[in-house]
Amino acid sequence: MANRPQTPPRHSLAEDAQGLFVGTLLVALSVQLLQSAGLTTGQIAGLSLVASYASGLSFGLIFFALNLPFYWLALRRVGWAFTVKTFSAVGLLSLFTEILPKVLQLETVHPLVGAILAGVTAGAGLLALFRHGASLGGVGIVAFWLQDTRGIKAGWVQLGFDAVVFALALAVMAPMTVLYSLIGAAVLNIIIATNHRRDRYIVR
Repeated sequence: MANRPQTPPRHSLAEDAQGLFVGTLLVALSVQLLQSAGLTTGQIAGLSLVASYASGLSFGLIFFALNLPFYWLALRRVGWAFTVKTFSAVGLLSLFTEILPKVLQLETVHPLVGAILAGVTAGAGLLALFRHGASLGGVGIVAFWLQDTRGIKAGWVQLGFDAVVFALALAVMAPMTVLYSLIGAAVLNIIIATNHRRDRYIVR
């Protein structure tokens, strides 16, 4: 008798909760590294950082607001579970980026070191979110959908959007600062592109 394909095991609610908590906390640390070094990154987070530097408004508030239009696509194309998890992750990140600087001070961060560490921590955080069926909204929603429906790796989709963000950043930031930021974004996207594979991680 032929073996029937088994249904992949699913994460429990508690496992999803810790995945979202750890993932968003790692990304919040990444944001603090970027802010301490005066850097930015790609995607909606990068736009939020640039807007925060230019306006003096809170990163968390801007990030949460800019993500609002993308939930419609998430709901239509990916489903309720992904949308709810992503909304929760965006809310947690916005909260953590407000709290973390009050309890953790980073006085001196070399821009190159900050960029690399920010890329590594954000990459690890996003992997945790992706593996628990969530993202951080914005471009992540589009990238997640394209990877699942078209087979295009999420990291490369995000890299394309990043090019636009960094072009905008050049209007308000020094070229060397943008270069360091670009290095950090490249580290982040390489980590995602080489590690986020549905065929290597079957738990849903």
